[in-house]
Amino acid sequence: MNWQLLLDIVTVFISLSVVSIGGANAVLPDIRRQVVDVHGWMNEATFADLFAISHAAPGPNVIMVSLIGWHMAGFFGLVAATLAILVPSSLIAFAVGRVVNRWSDKRWIAVAKQGLVPIAVGLILASGISMIKAADHNLLLFLISLGTAAFMAFAGRNPLWALAGGTLLNILALQLGWPG
Repeated sequence: MNWQLLLDIVTVFISLSVVSIGGANAVLPDIRRQVVDVHGWMNEATFADLFAISHAAPGPNVIMVSLIGWHMAGFFGLVAATLAILVPSSLIAFAVGRVVNRWSDKRWIAVAKQGLVPIAVGLILASGISMIKAADHNLLLFLISLGTAAFMAFAGRNPLWALAGGTLLNILALQLGWPG
């Protein structure tokens, strides 16, 4: 067992946990930067594959972090990464929840809540952009990503339609040899 690797995994994910306003997806760009660019634990393709697996599986999106830990150090990496991303943010959420509950009638609480909304939305939007950059290696895939985003933003339909449409479009393009 590589104790230094486990310590590195814990250090990375604890630091991301304390700023994960909006959940693990909110810090996805920095997760990618840490595991691909800074530490070189995996390449863009592997990161994109783990992202796809984690979001296709039922359950919370934090599964992404667990899969990274598993990929890096097996079972112990999975446990280390999962606890490192969950425990600090959960403790902070618990403490903040108690403060908000106690002083919910105060103006500064309302202002703080209003200020966090655009921050969380911006972080989640940056996650989408980061994943487009990591996963879309040609024009067709980029257009499928943009089309899916537009469909979800404006159509108000079940995401399975976007999933089916993008998949069929990609299969058709591969059958026609484009992009070749």
